[in-house]
Amino acid sequence: MKPLGQLKRHFWLAKRMAKTSGVDLAEARAEGDLSHKDWASMVQRCRACSDPERCARWLDNPERLEGAETPLAFCENKTRFQDLKTAKAER
Repeated sequence: MKPLGQLKRHFWLAKRMAKTSGVDLAEARAEGDLSHKDWASMVQRCRACSDPERCARWLDNPERLEGAETPLAFCENKTRFQDLKTAKAER
């Protein structure tokens, strides 16, 4: 089993990926769509990612918004980000 990535690094990767994906974590929390436990689980999933360098490179690339690949194509939290976006859209 691969060891989990560093907590602090993956906290920030997940937070940046959420923002880039159009998810406002503070708003999701305030609206009751994201509990503390849910957020902790998302960070854990990120820590288990097999290629966090890909994520970091993608987030650091200013041209990413023009590319065909979206963060949701490879992110371990893609389903959760989509769920949070759907919950916001339904309000």
